[in-house]
Amino acid sequence: MSSFEIKTHQIGRTYSNPHFFILNKGQNSGKPLEQPCPNCFVIITTSEEVKNNLYHLTMMLQLGQYFSYCLKGSVIPFITKNDCSKIINKAFNMNNLILKKQLKTMQILNQKEAEYLFLLQKIQQLKLAYIKGAFKKMI
Repeated sequence: MSSFEIKTHQIGRTYSNPHFFILNKGQNSGKPLEQPCPNCFVIITTSEEVKNNLYHLTMMLQLGQYFSYCLKGSVIPFITKNDCSKIINKAFNMNNLILKKQLKTMQILNQKEAEYLFLLQKIQQLKLAYIKGAFKKMI
């Protein structure tokens, strides 16, 4: 039995098992999301560890543009549930040791990115406070 299942998300529905969402329309199709949106699939997993692994794996696949090969539609591109499932299953079933190493690296990179974004936000706030303080003395 597979350790996850993919379904079409229905607005207003809640899930008790560990889960995350995948955008299925637009150029960012395949992008993993923490919060649902109207055009998304839900991946329901058996454990929090599997959820985290699949979330980061899906992020790697989306950033690597592996979902773009399966986009359909001329005006609003979309990915089907079957295509999305095939791509994720193929990547999830590769060599376990290599996959774990790649997922760990991706998790570390995402954590560092979040830290740097937080620092950047604080620097921008500091610059604004400095500018306001400098002009307050002048006016």
